[in-house]
Amino acid sequence: MGTNPEHLSSTSEHEPVAWIGRERAGVERVTTSADVLHDPPISPPQQPGPLRRWVLPVGVVLAALLLASASFMLLGRKPHVTPLAHQKEIPLVTVMTPPVREVTANVSFTGAIAARYDMPIANEGDTARVVGVYVEAGDHVQKGQLLAKLDDSILIAQVNRLAASLEQARAQSELSAAEYKRALGVEAAGALSAEDIEKRRATAVTDAASVKVAAAQLAEAQARLARTRIVAPFAGTVLTRRVEVGQIANPGGETLFRVASGGEVEMRGQIAEQDLAQVKVGQPATVYLTGLARPFDGKVRLLGAIIDPLTRLGDIRIALTPDPALRPGAFARAEVTIARARRPVLPQTAVFSDTEGSYVLVVDAHGQVARRAVRVAQQDADGVVLAAGVTGNERVVKTAGGFLRDGESVKTVTEAVQAPLP
Repeated sequence: MGTNPEHLSSTSEHEPVAWIGRERAGVERVTTSADVLHDPPISPPQQPGPLRRWVLPVGVVLAALLLASASFMLLGRKPHVTPLAHQKEIPLVTVMTPPVREVTANVSFTGAIAARYDMPIANEGDTARVVGVYVEAGDHVQKGQLLAKLDDSILIAQVNRLAASLEQARAQSELSAAEYKRALGVEAAGALSAEDIEKRRATAVTDAASVKVAAAQLAEAQARLARTRIVAPFAGTVLTRRVEVGQIANPGGETLFRVASGGEVEMRGQIAEQDLAQVKVGQPATVYLTGLARPFDGKVRLLGAIIDPLTRLGDIRIALTPDPALRPGAFARAEVTIARARRPVLPQTAVFSDTEGSYVLVVDAHGQVARRAVRVAQQDADGVVLAAGVTGNERVVKTAGGFLRDGESVKTVTEAVQAPLP
């Protein structure tokens, strides 16, 4: 059976189209040897031209260059910074209305407890040995009570001798006075001459003077004898005793006893010159002792008349009620209440200070910052107490006031504060 070439040619020309349709319809084509022999040879894919080969690499390079250039412009160029003075943004600050509270102005100082009338007692007589001590420190004594006794054996003998001399002088004076009186009785009769009468008068006067001399000597000896008895000059408490039996007591020497009159005590201290001008006599004071929790009430009794030019301090004394715990010499701390008032209190972050003085920043009704000069009264645990400049109705910048300028516009956030104390 022959093969028609035209038939083969026709089949070979239309067969790919038919098979394409079959493949799309899902029919699988079976390749035979006849297909291999009669199908036209598959031509190799056409190679792109020279221009098409360089388009893609050049595009990639140009894209990379554009990306690098854009990155350099974004990263290398400095951003434009607007100065704070020219910024249009309004800062936000926290403001508060200062609470008005009851505050107490105090002046504090330190000192020591002392007896109000502390008298040192020493030997005022001759040098002698102490033969007896009759009191101890802390004893309460009465006026004239014997504290110690010195050796008086020699003085007693002197007193006895002078007493005898006084008696002798008195007897002689009485005799001379009687003789002069008799001479005056016979003067009119002429029994005695005028010269004898004058001698008897002189003798009587001399003997009378001798009596006075003997009496004075006896009184001196008795006074010296009395000084051998060391007694309390007033009623009070013996603070110290520095004498023992057998000790030699010299006149003007070491103090033997210290006695406080009536047991009255006080606190003695010194305060600064500026505080001394604010303290007045009679103001209440509170005294604290080391180791004792309870305070002691007192009043300012005395203020020093002068100020030490070296230390710039002045003396102050606080009268205290007698108490066994108030021992003279104990260290003490006192607070004197100089004033009580209702004053505004601000935190320390709201109060500033410069060469012109202390000030705060106040925000007015238009939202502008204004500087307000203030006077600080004191600082305590609650903050800064202001004595002048703020009434308690203002809106005061609480923090970050150092970054604001006078007249600058701000936005405010009000901070809630505690209600003022009654």
